[in-house]
Amino acid sequence: MPAKTRAEKMEETRIKLIAAGRKAFGEKGYAAASMDELTAGAGLTRGALYHNFGDKRGLLAAVVDQIDSAMAQKAKDAGDAAGGGWDGLVAEGRTYIELALEPEIQRIVLLDGPAFLGAPSQWPSQNRCLQATIKTLKDLSDQGAIKPVDIEALARLLNGVALNAALWVATSDDPQTTLRKAIDAFECLASGVLTKS
Repeated sequence: MPAKTRAEKMEETRIKLIAAGRKAFGEKGYAAASMDELTAGAGLTRGALYHNFGDKRGLLAAVVDQIDSAMAQKAKDAGDAAGGGWDGLVAEGRTYIELALEPEIQRIVLLDGPAFLGAPSQWPSQNRCLQATIKTLKDLSDQGAIKPVDIEALARLLNGVALNAALWVATSDDPQTTLRKAIDAFECLASGVLTKS
């Protein structure tokens, strides 16, 4: 078996650190997770963490990106299952909000992410989601399915509603009840952009 290349070893180290970070941040939260525990959990040194992510905050950004990207993929899959188009877009938003019930997502993405990484609108994963929403809305606009409105503005607002609904669910004392309210309101607001037939 050939020896691993330097690039393969570096990628393996990144994967180990992200997995260790995800576990520690999910169990203890970002603030309580120590760098020594993170690196020991991956069988690596602090130097490996610094080299790959700069610091613990950089590791959190990588973990959030991984989880938020997986959330976006689950939402996209739900949209595809709903047949795409407008129904798919609404299904994507609904699914994203529903994912706020998962403890790991609550703690890492919806609580610690904004607290330690700043506004989600600046995260690469959220920007990828925005671009996908813009594409879907352009297609719907070309079909005459939505009112004539600035597509980027509409995409930002729809994504913002879904994200803020998820944040509300994550911080609620009664997440299940809040989830139903949040989804109902999301669907009501979103439907306002449809053209009347």
